[in-house]
Amino acid sequence: MPQRRPDSPSAATGAPSRVMAPRNKTRVVARERVVSQLIEARRKRCIVLQGPAGCGKTTTLLAWREALLPLGFDLAWLTLAPEDDDLASFIDGLVASLAQVDPAICREAAILGGRGVDDEAVERTVIALVRAIASRSTDLALVVDDLDHVTNPRSHRAFQWLIDYAPSNLHIVLVSRGSFPVSLGRLRDRDLVLELNMRDLRFTFAESAQYLRAQIGEVSEQDAREMHELTDGWVAGLQLFSMHLKRRRTTDVVAPLASMQLHDASAFGDYFERAVLSRLSATEIELLVRTSVCARLCSSLCVALVGDEQPPEDVLALLARLEADNLFIAQVERVGNETWYRLNPLFRETLLDRMRTRSEALQHAVHHAAWCWFRDHGLPEEAVRHALQAGEAAAAAELVLSVARDLQLSGDLRKLVSLIHLLPHAEIEARIDLRLWRLQLELYARDFEACAESMARLEASIPAEDIQARYRLLLLRAAVDVQRDDADSATAILPAILAAPVDATSQSIGARSNLLSWLYMRRGEYEEARAAQRDTPRPLHAGSPLMGTSAGVLNGRCLVGFSYALEGQFLQVERISREVLAEADERGSSTAEAACFAAALLGEALYEFNDITGARRLLEDRVDVLERVSIPDSVLRVHTALSAAHWAEGHRLDAFAYLERLEEYATRHGLPRLLAHSLAAQVRQHVHCGQFEDAEADLARLDTIAARLRPTRPNAWHDVHALAERSHVDWCLAHEDFEGAALRLPNLISHCSERGWQHHIVQLRMQSALVDRRRARLEAAREAALTGLRLANRLGLVRSVLDVDAGIVAFAEQVVHGMESQTHGTDTGADPVLAFYVDRLRTAQESAVALASTTNGASLQRDATPNGAETLSERETKVVSLLAQALPNKKIARTLGISPETVKWHLKNIYGKLGVSSRDEAVARVRDLGIDP
Repeated sequence: MPQRRPDSPSAATGAPSRVMAPRNKTRVVARERVVSQLIEARRKRCIVLQGPAGCGKTTTLLAWREALLPLGFDLAWLTLAPEDDDLASFIDGLVASLAQVDPAICREAAILGGRGVDDEAVERTVIALVRAIASRSTDLALVVDDLDHVTNPRSHRAFQWLIDYAPSNLHIVLVSRGSFPVSLGRLRDRDLVLELNMRDLRFTFAESAQYLRAQIGEVSEQDAREMHELTDGWVAGLQLFSMHLKRRRTTDVVAPLASMQLHDASAFGDYFERAVLSRLSATEIELLVRTSVCARLCSSLCVALVGDEQPPEDVLALLARLEADNLFIAQVERVGNETWYRLNPLFRETLLDRMRTRSEALQHAVHHAAWCWFRDHGLPEEAVRHALQAGEAAAAAELVLSVARDLQLSGDLRKLVSLIHLLPHAEIEARIDLRLWRLQLELYARDFEACAESMARLEASIPAEDIQARYRLLLLRAAVDVQRDDADSATAILPAILAAPVDATSQSIGARSNLLSWLYMRRGEYEEARAAQRDTPRPLHAGSPLMGTSAGVLNGRCLVGFSYALEGQFLQVERISREVLAEADERGSSTAEAACFAAALLGEALYEFNDITGARRLLEDRVDVLERVSIPDSVLRVHTALSAAHWAEGHRLDAFAYLERLEEYATRHGLPRLLAHSLAAQVRQHVHCGQFEDAEADLARLDTIAARLRPTRPNAWHDVHALAERSHVDWCLAHEDFEGAALRLPNLISHCSERGWQHHIVQLRMQSALVDRRRARLEAAREAALTGLRLANRLGLVRSVLDVDAGIVAFAEQVVHGMESQTHGTDTGADPVLAFYVDRLRTAQESAVALASTTNGASLQRDATPNGAETLSERETKVVSLLAQALPNKKIARTLGISPETVKWHLKNIYGKLGVSSRDEAVARVRDLGIDP
């Protein structure tokens, strides 16, 4: 979520104020008794304050907040409102409240949050938040006030995840008038919950007397006790008494109030009518009634709501008097020249009851004034809500259209989703542009079925003469092809993509360039892919380069880097990806797609250059986000690089886990090419482990995919065919069928040459050399090896060579130093360039071996006492027991009836508690601890 400047118009609105602790200018009772309890409980996982309105919950927490800050605690605050019953609004508020403490907490969550509100997206967002909080060195308290406004079961589920996954340095404070369906039983059993209800929050007699004396001066002990007993220590009731007594200064008013149950909300509302509104003039009441339609208010907004009926100075004077007399209006914040207020919720409800009795025309007029004010102050969400209540749905739809592009470019997709969901279906259907935006949001959410339906209906609805809209639909159709990894479908519409309208928008031209780059790369036309970026003017928005989104400049630079990666030119890949990643990270969530794409490319480059640990750390921190926001090609590169990195470190279970995760991703989204990459890598790892039955089963699936794709998707078939043939070569080598491997390799090398996959050619040349050596064709082996090594040296490859075979470096040394040729009396001496390159390979191999030895030996050297087992929860013990059976995440999830995301979160906690860093180490540790699967 992008962070607004404090002085921006948007910062002065209800959205920021709900994520700031309210100001407390009128607290006159210290509440040491309750605050002390809260301070003692500050390190508990959860604190619950539950009681009716006006019992001092918020005021007490403000005092606690003041006491916490000197203790090194950070505190985030979220005040919920009825509109937060919408899941998207609730999650946005949660993210925004934490961003007030540290924007870094929410960087990953904000990126995830822009991609929908399905359960998986929400759980990923929550996990991203708690991971970021766990990485902090300080404690963080999160206050969620007015939780009773949230009744949506999906919001409750999200909040349950936050509680269940909360790290030890996150302390959640729940404030509500009534009970809420969140389970705290597990935390109660561990004494990690403090619960305070009305009995705890009510004033003692001493506190009541202190409060009354502070409000009205001298009061007899008898009168103070009577008022305390009448109100049962209810703070709001005492406040009502004190207000009344300040005006009458007599005690005979107590008798009429004696029969009132002032701790009841309805009586509270009744008293507003008699004790507050009866003291105001008709014009003052009218102002308050009209302002009640808004959750937050300021003077200029109030002036707009009353129009010409009241002078602005009278509005300002009334607000000042209401605040000074503590008439249930609280100052929230001051931004620039505006002071922002919030009405007491029950007082506001009393006013709203009056508003509902007004004529429909007046209600529409007030909402019209509100929507115009919010519109003019850059607050589209509030503006749309009021426009709809004013009966101006068409104006609301036009407003959404006017802000859609800015919200997209700022990365605030969830707000755009929320705005479109607010609009009536008929208003969306009546506007082609809104339907195009809805299609784009369906694409972001990867709802391909909805995309197909929307595209078909739009195709039939857009007039032939509306060239701009038809071209935008064409680009969205191609973007769907990118997300579905269907280059063949995109190729079919390539001529139409090339034929851009003369007056095409800058965004359309940027999207066109990036689509062309991707399509040319998938066809093996790398220079054309780079030319699509080089020869196209930079897309602009409002006069500035368009950086974020799939049409932006940064994504275009990533695609150039991607073209080099497919060729195997990783020196270029590293340079481009580092530059893009630095700029994207600096710009924030608006460039999330480019940041993920650049990280995927950089991780692959780091692995290629033998920075195994660096690649793993970079990618593991981003893999969850990347799966949600990036294109399938970068998801593929991240999972294969992570698998290879773990394999090089000796973590075989983790290596398989990432391939299984890639398989799950490919299956879920219907991406056969990605599935083939996963299967091919699993075949290679299975044969290395001697798991030939598993390898054979995966090889058969790979052949089936290749056969199915050949007639229908030739572009994808080229890739899958090469994977299948390489897997057959791996199978032949594992079974020492060197003749079988020799039969397949020449055609495979030719196939890869046609596609320009140079680093694959290096690997295949080296494999061919090893095969020829085993076939006693030594001169052919030498020539093949030299050809492969020269190409590898020119490209700067390291892991592409080392991963061919464990003995590849020794073989390369023999070839380069002429040992093989000496047996034939044709010693030509060592090529100094290749000799230097092979020495680098030797150093890299020794470094990788040392790394694997270090990581594998670490778990053996750990203390074998079963301290870790004592800290595992019951669920974590079940997860780790299944882990000991080498089950992948999805099978563990299926067994326990939880989501794969939850399994991943448990694994992270398990690793931390057991003091390990991988599945392999965890399994070894479990065995040491004697946990029985």
